[in-house]
Amino acid sequence: MSTDHQSLDQQLDALNEVGCERIFTDHLSGAREDRPGLVALLGYIRDGDTVVVVALDRLGRSLSGVIRTIETLTEAGVLLKSLREGIDYSTATGRMLAGIFAALAGYERELMHERAAAARAAARARGRHSGRPGKLTAAQVRQIRALRTGGESITELVAGYGVSRATIYRALRDEDPSTAPT
Repeated sequence: MSTDHQSLDQQLDALNEVGCERIFTDHLSGAREDRPGLVALLGYIRDGDTVVVVALDRLGRSLSGVIRTIETLTEAGVLLKSLREGIDYSTATGRMLAGIFAALAGYERELMHERAAAARAAARARGRHSGRPGKLTAAQVRQIRALRTGGESITELVAGYGVSRATIYRALRDEDPSTAPT
């Protein structure tokens, strides 16, 4: 259900008409994955159960969200029936559609990774740092190197700069402190 103006009555009638034993509902946005009704459903289902939905969009607001929920149900050995779309995962056609949805989800994930990689490459080409900001400035990296050369221990550097050992080792490893994020 998306707004306060919508009523569950029509959906409840459709589910009761097909003989659903237990009905889980949500009053939160379908875009959220932590909806109490969905969480309760996923905790309740068992291998061999059948989940009936009025429409696939009741499982989530985005294609990837719907597909993730379908994958979770499939992995749990649960069949899915969607009344509006006429999809029944217990049939050969339903299983074929499940395969198509899984392929679409994989394609969508690959596209997201490709876009992110292209954005990182474009930022690098423009001399911009992408990703999480560094913990140390270029000046701090130079100080750490000087202190380490002067005999300061890694443990002392970690305590003195309030960063992890990995950050200190990375600062010592990187060749040019001027390339460190400021």
